[in-house]
Amino acid sequence: MSARREIIAFQGERGAFSEEATRKLCGAEVEVLPCVRFEDLFRGLKEGRATGAIVPIENTLAGSVHENYDHLVNFELPIVAETNVRIVHNLIAPKGVKYSQIKQVYSHPVALNQCLDFFARNPQFERTPFYDTAGSVKMIMEEGLKDAGAIASAVASEIYGANILRRSIESDRQNFTRFFLLRTPLYAKRNPLRPPAATQWKTSLVFSTRNIPGALFRALSAFALRDLNLMKIESRPLRGKPWEYLFYLDFLGRVDSPVAENALNHLREIADFLRILGCYPKGA
Repeated sequence: MSARREIIAFQGERGAFSEEATRKLCGAEVEVLPCVRFEDLFRGLKEGRATGAIVPIENTLAGSVHENYDHLVNFELPIVAETNVRIVHNLIAPKGVKYSQIKQVYSHPVALNQCLDFFARNPQFERTPFYDTAGSVKMIMEEGLKDAGAIASAVASEIYGANILRRSIESDRQNFTRFFLLRTPLYAKRNPLRPPAATQWKTSLVFSTRNIPGALFRALSAFALRDLNLMKIESRPLRGKPWEYLFYLDFLGRVDSPVAENALNHLREIADFLRILGCYPKGA
């Protein structure tokens, strides 16, 4: 029996920054499954239409993608890898359309907001929100617009046969998005990663505590007492319990190391709920 081909789901159209993350983690030749909504890509993996899913989790400028933190809990799909993608925004237009002809610029609202200096220098451009960066390129190409441009990745311009009129128009060059690669629990168990021995590992988890004074302090002390480096902590509302929260936490280290096991056993004594979301090689 031949092995099942790789199909990686991501949100957005072909050429989205999530596709760049897909190529980095899974190779340039992998088959992709573009999805309209984040929930669709989680369902696509859960229901077997994909073998993996690429999920943006935070951006260095825009912050966390809160919806995807919620999906990580609800769908129970383990994180097996992460990568960071430098976000380079480009002004893109159909071939033959000149810079001086552009009146309207389409893109995702986050991308538009990350190019405010460019728009300040070009007040003649009207900013128009669209559901997706690459989707905005696809739209202006399909409709043959002669007075419109789009802000998206260089890969999007290649896929849809458009021209880049201005490169790297983002206001802040330190613009990176962190992506997770998710698998099904069975796939992750049967295909464990075997990176080089010197690889640093990260562990992601989610927990809740009783709503009493000092509960969060005591929970975090489980890691501080064992010199485990916390890389990130994020809180999200706990459904059904107003003003109570789930806490998402990343620490540097393998989940099965003795020191991490001791910390997690300590946390279990304090937490009302605890789940490991994944243990994976630290992204560059």
